[in-house]
Amino acid sequence: MISDELTRISDVDDRIGILTVTGVQTTQDLRQATVFFDSLSPDARVALEERRAQIQSAVNVQTRFKRTPKLSFLADPAVASGEAVEEIIRRQNHDDE
Repeated sequence: MISDELTRISDVDDRIGILTVTGVQTTQDLRQATVFFDSLSPDARVALEERRAQIQSAVNVQTRFKRTPKLSFLADPAVASGEAVEEIIRRQNHDDE
């Protein structure tokens, strides 16, 4: 549902660009949720913060939660770690040739 709303927003706000949601982590009480992306430029982060209420409203419409979690947006650290590991492997393979 978040991805669908991001697609609609990106049609009118070029700062969003193409974002891939890699996961969502919520607190136990569901008051807060962190949405993780494969990458997140500073401009996209600002745009997401500016449109947080719109995204939360879309989540509210599509869920039956007592309250909608407050969303925060971060680049997925697992993606960055994976890319770093891949780069090390590429360098190692290149050195072995």
